[in-house]
Amino acid sequence: MKTVLEDGKKRMGATISNLENDFAKLRTGRASTSLVDELTVEYYGAPTPLNQLASVSVPDARTLTIQPWDKGAFSDVEKAIQKSDLGLNPVNDGKIIRISIPPLTEERRKELVKVAKKYTEDSKVAIRNVRRDLNDQLKKLEKDKEISEDDLRKGQDDVQSLTDDFVKKCDALLEAKEKEIMEI
Repeated sequence: MKTVLEDGKKRMGATISNLENDFAKLRTGRASTSLVDELTVEYYGAPTPLNQLASVSVPDARTLTIQPWDKGAFSDVEKAIQKSDLGLNPVNDGKIIRISIPPLTEERRKELVKVAKKYTEDSKVAIRNVRRDLNDQLKKLEKDKEISEDDLRKGQDDVQSLTDDFVKKCDALLEAKEKEIMEI
């Protein structure tokens, strides 16, 4: 029964990590290297992650700088940023690519909050799916006479409290992200 709960804890923890990663990619009007983490650049015909061919830094709160190690990659990096759905305009001065992060409009902030809520809801669904799997595993253990009916009930209660804890973590993350997005 302990292994079932440990497995559930691990899987629900992974869901929280995914939610945090999704939130990191949401633009909040503040420059962050995580904005371009997932960006792939068409480099010599092969899709290459941006962080493998350039250094990305944040000199100030509204600017992102990208410095490709290969001079030939400048135009490829610039194209990848323009094609991405980030809505950012890179400025290439030949030595470095600068991206100014414009302040968010009220409308865009509300859209981002909706996206954050969707990510949170998806995470909660994933956590509930883990709960269902764990309860099924416990029922199977009881059916195979490995645990008693009382143990099954206790196990289900433990799974439910674990689920509640992780759902609360999702809500707390959402609240913090919402606050960050709506901050001017």
